[in-house]
This record gives sequence, structure tokens and C-alpha cells, in this order.
Amino acid sequence: MHHYLCAFFYKYGVQLNSGWIRPEPEQATKNRDALGVSIIRQKGGPQPLCFLQTQTTKSSTVYTMATIEDGNMNTFGPELPAMFDGMKLAAVATVLYIIVRCLNLKSTASPPEIIHQDTLLSRYLFKSCPMLTKEYIPPLLWGKSGHLQTALYGKMGRVNTPTPCGVRKFLPMQDGATASFDLFEARGDHSTGDDITMVICPGIGNHSEKNYIRTFVDHSQQQGYRCAVLNHLGALPNMELTSPRMFTYGCTWEYEAMVSNIKQAFPQTLLIVVGFSLGGNIVCKFLGEKQSNQDRVLCCVTVCQGYSALRAQETFLQWDQCRRLYNFVLADNMKKLILSHRSTLLGLNSSNICDADLGKLYAATSLMQIDDSIMRKFHGYSSLKEYYEKESCVHYMKNVTVPLLLVNSSDDPLVHQSLLDIPRTLAEKMPNVIFVLTQHGGHLGFFEGDVLLPQPLTWMDKVIVQYTNAMCHWEKNLPACQKSSHHDRNSCLQSTGVTQSG
Repeated sequence: MHHYLCAFFYKYGVQLNSGWIRPEPEQATKNRDALGVSIIRQKGGPQPLCFLQTQTTKSSTVYTMATIEDGNMNTFGPELPAMFDGMKLAAVATVLYIIVRCLNLKSTASPPEIIHQDTLLSRYLFKSCPMLTKEYIPPLLWGKSGHLQTALYGKMGRVNTPTPCGVRKFLPMQDGATASFDLFEARGDHSTGDDITMVICPGIGNHSEKNYIRTFVDHSQQQGYRCAVLNHLGALPNMELTSPRMFTYGCTWEYEAMVSNIKQAFPQTLLIVVGFSLGGNIVCKFLGEKQSNQDRVLCCVTVCQGYSALRAQETFLQWDQCRRLYNFVLADNMKKLILSHRSTLLGLNSSNICDADLGKLYAATSLMQIDDSIMRKFHGYSSLKEYYEKESCVHYMKNVTVPLLLVNSSDDPLVHQSLLDIPRTLAEKMPNVIFVLTQHGGHLGFFEGDVLLPQPLTWMDKVIVQYTNAMCHWEKNLPACQKSSHHDRNSCLQSTGVTQSG
């Protein structure tokens, strides 16, 4: 160790009592005495310390290593502390640079990028829904980091979360499963005077008790909306499965049962379809499966969905934006959820899951491995590719004719940029589709604030309600003949060209 320390100080130059230790000409060193340099004082006793000793010959200066006792020590000159101060400043500068890069502090707030066709409806929406064209301003210190936005959503959901009061409904399914949803009545009349219900599908493994759902429901109730929130099959911690099946990436059975129940219970109500993340895939697939599923639907809004399961899972294996790490975390959460129902999944005679599948589940470290060993078998898919192809909404969205607002964030660490080509292309080809891409927001974050503390309501909560309010007033002012069918309503969607703004 002494050799390494002495070599270090020799390499970088150490100030001694009468000058720097460096090879010098003979005339500059012939009168120099042997000089000592203290290297380090070790704790625990009077141990000898390392110093450098110089011996001058006619041709060169010779450096040797010796020791010195505690009682006969030389001290460094003033330049050595200055050198260490410089190193500290360099370290601080490096840390600050990393912080600025990671927090994306140099990025400036900007309005969302909007892809749409120029129609009467789009012109009306941009006038009636100004949040779509105004800057989204996240908290200054951390809000421009998609990772921190996503982490805060994942850990807390929202801040100062309200607790809306609702009623839980249970729906028996044909295969023996029991679907459930929570119903929250409006806390006042809607501005149009109409009866309007939001039918909401949460993200993967989520339910009505999640903080971001509770915040959105409370805000919607105050604006006069009734809210029905699907609890994904197997997601509620206190509700046992009644069949060997859980929710999957694109199964619409439970959501369809909830919508049918709402239509029967409230014959006059109009519907607003809302989906978050995985829920966005489910609601778009639901609308595109059958034309009758779009009856009484005013519009649909999805936030942070991935559109294609096959392409999304391929990107989850990449380390870009730490996506592989997110994949591991999501897989671990999904694994815990499945194992909490292992007695039901294995115990029933109709189950397609066996002990060998659970063994593969224990070893799984990615969502693809879990989907292959467990999820695809709930519906009897023969391969993982078939499962992803059949469960993705990308193959059904061309059948959706109601106004469709698709919202994503550029810094979403879970949704790869290549997946955003799907909604962009749809908005360029379909007059009823508007694609909104924010610069910041992460995955279901979209927090707003000044410097540090976020506001209870997010940009996402506000823009969905503002957009749906505008759509409700648009529908209210349509002639009665155009309200009767989607074909007549779409005459207002005749395009004059594709427009990109933001």
C-alpha cells in the first residue's frame, strides 16, 4: 500500500517544505537536504507513516520510500489542500451535471403535440378545451423526469387523495367468474342537464381503491358525472376468485358486463368511456369488437396505453430508459397477485394451470414469461404470439367511429417511442381520432406544480373532464337526426386535411 500511495503523490506532484517533488536538473537540487512527506495517519496507535526521501547524485534525483515516527513529521504545504478542494469541486460539478441530466432540468415546458384532421369537431374542441393547446407545466425540480413522475404515481398515486363513497356491484359471469365494479353517483347536475356516466377501466392489476382512480372519480363527481369503475378480476385484495381465471391484457368480458349493467340500470344515461394504461387497450378493443358496443357512447379517452402487446413486450426486454428494470418490477407485482390466488387457480377441475406452470411462474423475471406460463392459458391460446395478437386493440381501433382521444407522454418509460407510431397513424387516417403527445408526464403521472410540491389534481384529470365536457355540449347541440346514428354524427367529422400542432 505504501508503494501505491507514494507513487500517487509522485505522479501528481506533492508540495514539500522547499518545493515540488519532481525530477530536476543537478544545479537545482545539489544543496537540497532529505525531505519528508506525511502520507496518512492511521487510527489505533502510533504507527509509522510513509514519506518520500530524495537523494541527489550528479546526474539525477533518486526517490526512495522511508518511514517517520509520529514525533518527527513534516506537514504539507498550502497547495495540497487546494488540490483536494479542486477535486471536491470537480466531484460536486459532476454530481450536479448528473442531476441536471437525470431530472431533465434544461427541458422547457411546451404545449402538447397534437395530430388530428381538420374537422368541425376538432375546431370546436380546441376552442372549448384550451388545455389541449396550452403548456403543460410540471413541478420545476423533478416534474420533467419521466422516471420520477412514474415513480411518484407508482408509490403514492396522488397527493391528498379524497375518498369518494360508492357502492360495490357483483356480476356473475357465464364461466363461473364474478366480476365487480364500484358505482359512484354524481354530486350535482351536469352542466348540460343530461344524465352522463363515465365507465372507467383502470391499469394493470388496479381497481377502484387506487389513489389515482379515487382522485379522478372525485373530480368527475364534482362535475356532474356518475362513475362506474371496473375492478380487474383478481385485483381486489379481499375478494376471492370464483373461477380459475384472472384478468388479462385484452379480455373485455368483465368490462362489457359492467357497461351492459349500467345501460340497463340507467336507460337514459349517455356513456363516456375512459381507460388508463392497460385499461385503454381493453376499452378500445371493446368498442371495436362490435358496433353495438358503441351505442350511447359519446366519446372515448385513453391515457398511456401501448396499443400493441406484442411490440410492447419486445421493447420491455430492452435496457433503454431502464425498461428492463420496470419489466422486472411489474413482473414481480404480477407474480405476487397470481400467487395470492394459487389455491383457486389450481384447485378447480376446469383449471388450465398445473403445478409445472406455477414452477415456471416462480422463476419468471419478465411479463413475457408470466404471460407464457400463466396468462395465455386462461383463454386457451396456443402460443404467446397468438395471445398478444388477439388481445391487442390495434387490430380493432379501425372499427371505432365515436370521437377518440388518445393521450401519451414522450417521456413515458414504459411505452417505447416506436409504439406511438400507431396512434399517430390512426389520427392521420381517421377523422374521429385525436392524438395528444405531451413532452413530460411519465406513465400516468402528469403532476402539476410550481417548484417542488405537486397539486392534488393532475393535468390528466383536468384535461379528461374538460374534453368530455366539451363533447357533452357538442352532443347536446347536435340536431336530433344526427344523434340517432353514428353515420349521421360522423358527417361533422368530414376532414379537410391532417393537421399537426404543438
